[in-house]
Amino acid sequence: MTREEALIHARAAALRAHDLAVEAERFARNPDSRSKVPAFAAAGSVWADTAKAYAAIGAAQPETETIHG
Repeated sequence: MTREEALIHARAAALRAHDLAVEAERFARNPDSRSKVPAFAAAGSVWADTAKAYAAIGAAQPETETIHG
């Protein structure tokens, strides 16, 4: 996996984490949906951890050179 690929995966995972957090917040505001909050929050947390892992992988990879000319 290249640095760029890892960072692409990190961004996608961070977006999933954000979307799940938004849903958890939406469910928390509705008394009839509050039972869904823990599952959405947990899923968001897993995606956030995944984003951090991919970011760490990307950070460990060498940058690829871009030749301009």
